[in-house]
This record gives sequence, C-alpha cells and structure tokens, in this order.
Amino acid sequence: QVQLVESGGGLVQPEGSLRLACDASGRAFGIYAMSWHRQAPGREREFVASIRWAGGGPLYTDAVKGRFNISRHRVKNTIYLQMNSLKPEDTAVYYCRLEGTTGNYWGQGTQVTVSS
Repeated sequence: QVQLVESGGGLVQPEGSLRLACDASGRAFGIYAMSWHRQAPGREREFVASIRWAGGGPLYTDAVKGRFNISRHRVKNTIYLQMNSLKPEDTAVYYCRLEGTTGNYWGQGTQVTVSS
C-alpha cells in the first residue's frame, strides 16, 4: 500500500505563487509516474501535469503551460508543483496521483484558492 500526502495549498491573490508538494510512502513500491490533477466546485477532476520517474519531458494541460512547473525528488519520492501567475480559475482541490508497481493511488487533496 502506498500513501500520498499533499501539502502547500492555501489562499493566494491573483498573480501570486504557491508550491505544492506530494510525499509518497509505503513498503516496497516502485514508481512509473506521478501527476497532479485538480477539481473545481461543480466540475470533474482534470489533469494538470505529470512527470515520469525514469526521465523524459513533463506534460502539462494547456491551461497551465508557462505558469506551472512539475518536478520530482527521486530519493524522497516526492513531487512538487510550482504554480506562478495564479488566476482565480486555478481555484480547486489539487490531488496527487501515483502510478506504480503495486497499483495506482490518489492523495487526499489540498485546497488552492486564488482570490483578492
């Protein structure tokens, strides 16, 4: 079993920045890829960004290209999402997802609110 814990959410003004983190822990698991997703009130959960553990370029949804950056720390089994130039439409619960050798897992989510 793998546990994912997100952190770093909060309230920020438009054009501000936040950095989310997702820590993966558990016994004897390998990681293929990790990703960020978000769900705004009344909307379906949507993909934001992903990164492969073995390397290769990250992927982003068009809405966040040029503003968000996903990165990983292989030793810590942690991913980050640096979010810059935040907009009110970025307001959502942000979830971390892990695709691994023992299955796929979701975190509990962290709230990001962009408002003046």
